[in-house]
Amino acid sequence: MLLIVLELIGIAVFAASGAVAAVRARLDVFGVIVLALTTALGGGIIRDVLLGVHPPTSLKNWPYLLVAGVTGLIVFWFHPQVAKLRRTVLLLDAVGLGLFVTSGTTTALALGATPYAACLIGMTTGIGGGAVRDLLLREIPLVLRREIYAVAALAGAVVVAMGEWVRLPKDLVALTGASIIITIRLIALWRKWNAPVARGLEG
Repeated sequence: MLLIVLELIGIAVFAASGAVAAVRARLDVFGVIVLALTTALGGGIIRDVLLGVHPPTSLKNWPYLLVAGVTGLIVFWFHPQVAKLRRTVLLLDAVGLGLFVTSGTTTALALGATPYAACLIGMTTGIGGGAVRDLLLREIPLVLRREIYAVAALAGAVVVAMGEWVRLPKDLVALTGASIIITIRLIALWRKWNAPVARGLEG
């Protein structure tokens, strides 16, 4: 029950980030809801497609769709108030990233994926929705151009895969992986860390 609640919280946070981006891009209410759903559920759908799970889990469980859609509507109507909660949203986003990546990696391993593939699938579960959101807004995905986000996701996925490989308790592995992701993400935000870019570029 706790895991489901945490997943729904993660979906709500990701949906809010998608809806905020849509509002800033001046999309109409339908566009805001589409961006909210895409950001919240896109990573999980990509994971399930890669693993051959049909239909994707989020499309079978109506609470996932409901939470994402309602969150999009709330942001549409109350976006000035939501904008004031930026730090809280960033904190919850880090928690959601940790949860989604570890659950995605664990699911991939349980369905027979190799550790290497499971790490990539787990990372994609966490960052896929945001990347699709940015592409729909005709932007280079945020995870590819600033901040330590995808790197944190991949680090946590590797920890989960290694823990499963040496047969550590699953709960301990998931908690450790999620904690690493959240810690790296929050420190990166605090210290304003970014992945290095090529030198000598103009502009």
